[in-house]
Amino acid sequence: MQQLTGMDASFLYFETPNQPMHIGALAVYDPSTAPGAFVRFKDVLGTIESRLHMARTFRERVVRVPLDLDHPYWVRDADFDLEFHVRHIALPKPGDWRQLCIQTARLHARPLDTTKPLWEFYVIEGLDHVQGLPPGSFAIVSKIHHAAIDGVSGAEITGAIHDLEPNASVAPPEQPWSADRDPLAAELMIRAWANNLRQPFHFARVMANTVPAIGRVAAGWRNESFKIPAPVPRTRFNRTISPHRVVDGRSFPLAKIRRIKSAVDGATVNDAVLSIVGGALRRYLMSKNELPVESLVAMAPISVRAKDQSGAMGNQVAAMAAQLRSDIGEPIARLQAVHEGTVQSKALTEAVGARLMTDYSQFIPSSLAGLAARLYTRAGLANRVRPIFNCVVTNIPGPQQSLYMGGARLITQYGLGPIVDGMALIHPVFSYCGEITISFTSCREIMPDPEFYAECIEASYEEMCEAAGIRDEAPPPSSVVEPTYSA
Repeated sequence: MQQLTGMDASFLYFETPNQPMHIGALAVYDPSTAPGAFVRFKDVLGTIESRLHMARTFRERVVRVPLDLDHPYWVRDADFDLEFHVRHIALPKPGDWRQLCIQTARLHARPLDTTKPLWEFYVIEGLDHVQGLPPGSFAIVSKIHHAAIDGVSGAEITGAIHDLEPNASVAPPEQPWSADRDPLAAELMIRAWANNLRQPFHFARVMANTVPAIGRVAAGWRNESFKIPAPVPRTRFNRTISPHRVVDGRSFPLAKIRRIKSAVDGATVNDAVLSIVGGALRRYLMSKNELPVESLVAMAPISVRAKDQSGAMGNQVAAMAAQLRSDIGEPIARLQAVHEGTVQSKALTEAVGARLMTDYSQFIPSSLAGLAARLYTRAGLANRVRPIFNCVVTNIPGPQQSLYMGGARLITQYGLGPIVDGMALIHPVFSYCGEITISFTSCREIMPDPEFYAECIEASYEEMCEAAGIRDEAPPPSSVVEPTYSA
């Protein structure tokens, strides 16, 4: 039995009916590499069952402390049922990209059952008219609660169910798995009492680290290593959300993204992605006559996971503010400004200390956090208070070699993320096998035209390529999904 950290628990506390707090992906597979060039649903079940021991998330559920007097605990679930978590559906004909996105959005909108291990996989067949996919391809939509994983630990779960070869085998567990008994309420109350006694000492240690951080920030402002962040403009994405979701995305060659970032000295791939997103939001909001004069600002999560925590559950992340420079129309000038902004934001984050940011999350009041989240929604405060960020852009590096699940080759994957009141747009960015996918999740009432925003992302990428002098080239034979929108 292991207790959740304050940051992990916060994703449970702040969950409401309109904002389930799970992350996931839409992954697409080619079964031609599998034995018999075919993968059955029971083959997927067998593959996952054989690897349950490789990630604790699969068979652990949350037990909450009575009255939420302390953070919850993970316990190994005695009633674990694999077929509850892995489900099988198919798209109706014709089975095109738009249908797949709509079905994915509906699945992603549903909260997870918090009485069971916090994950679900949906195997989706019938992708017959998604252009660029081999015959018989299938998809898996994954949902895993953010209390259990962040982007890095999520990538480790991806590694647990995939192989580097189509016919690879997995070693059995070193010892048989056994469930925990459910802890008694009295046990949890005693633990809560002991933890609350220790809390002031932990707070004192964090405060001791805060004092020099304040000095570093003040020194940075004096020597102009970074500037005081500008106010964040309000957009349509900074209001109360509904329970309904939209998802979509586009894939691009990683080599071209690298050539785009080379147009500005010192710029990174992440700077190029932020510039593409900034250009896409500029196009989208201009079409609505809603483009603010000021630059939009994205929250960019930063992993602070140490090497010795590579197999740990939960979240080890901080965040920095990234200027998207949606106020600049010329693509290379936007990239230059984005790069300068991220350099300053990184300097500010280093001055504060990314780890210090996560330390403060341990003091989130467990008994009041959920009530505060519900009151925030019911009062519609997201529609009145000034936003801290306009959206999220989270970059999750992946392997540059093919992965296989049950013998089927992973062709591509698009990220899915949570949105919250006041920040109704998230862009998960995945890299894999020479490509980058930029996807997004939003609220259907706030973004009723997701296919148009996906086109804005593509148009922004193309204008970046043109401005950087990158000519069109024939796609490689392994080129993946090029979505179409047939009726």
